[in-house]
Amino acid sequence: MPKTRWTFAWVPHGAGATKSITVSRWALRALMGTGAVLGIGLVAFVTAAISRAIDISRLERLERVNLLLTQELVNARQLLEEVSDTMALIMVRDRQVRLLAGLEENDPDVQQAGIGGPTGEMSDDDQLLAGDIDGRTALALRNDVGGLTRRANFLARSFLEAQESLQVHIHRLAQTPSISPTRGWLTSRFAQARMHPIYHEARPHEGIDISAPLGTPIIAPAGGLVIEVSPNEPGYGKTVRIDHGYGVVTRYAHCSKILVRVGQRVRRGAEIALVGSTGISTSPHLHYEVEVWGRTVDPRNYIFPETIVD
Repeated sequence: MPKTRWTFAWVPHGAGATKSITVSRWALRALMGTGAVLGIGLVAFVTAAISRAIDISRLERLERVNLLLTQELVNARQLLEEVSDTMALIMVRDRQVRLLAGLEENDPDVQQAGIGGPTGEMSDDDQLLAGDIDGRTALALRNDVGGLTRRANFLARSFLEAQESLQVHIHRLAQTPSISPTRGWLTSRFAQARMHPIYHEARPHEGIDISAPLGTPIIAPAGGLVIEVSPNEPGYGKTVRIDHGYGVVTRYAHCSKILVRVGQRVRRGAEIALVGSTGISTSPHLHYEVEVWGRTVDPRNYIFPETIVD
């Protein structure tokens, strides 16, 4: 059987000789196979070149992103250091506030509860981060932020405790006698025994006498509740008693006029009576007493050098 051959002819459009070539089926197949291989190779080459170009572009973008992330980590570290410094100042203020609130100072070890990060086995993601310097920086930042958060929560609870304590102390200070109840000069001190100016015998003097012109205002030395108004108490004349709470009661005697009524609440500095000479008295003055849980004490201990302002 004769071999099959293929003849390819080129016929020019103009003048010229016709050209032809004859090839066998095997040669044609070989030629077509070679062309296919070359075509596939060319496609593979172009694809690889495009993929490499994309990878290079992506790598360059990742490098730029990494540079930005590194700078952001540096900025975050600086901000974290500033926050840490601020937290240290707040911790100092916390000690001061607790002192004013009458609370014990927090244990320094407990106050530093946020220092250091969590311990234990790292997760797979953490281990992956730990293999790179930026990753280690990120892990350290995360631990530090967690520590600052714990310290902030601790300080918030401490301030809340101090606030509640201060509210109690503020109320108590507002109710504690702290100023002289009238203007004048001290003429008789608190004493277990003194010579009575009228009876001429030694008797306890359970208050202080402040001499002042007749009609000089008498003011409440602290906030409280008027619990007694007497128009003529034996020996003391017109008197007023104020309960300041916390076991403290004050008494004002020999008044010429009473300006308050039983059940009335008064603030520090409010006028409650006028200086007089009622009862057993030789001249206008105020007899001022302070009782603490039913026991009279020296009122001078409740006249402070500096006034407590409500």
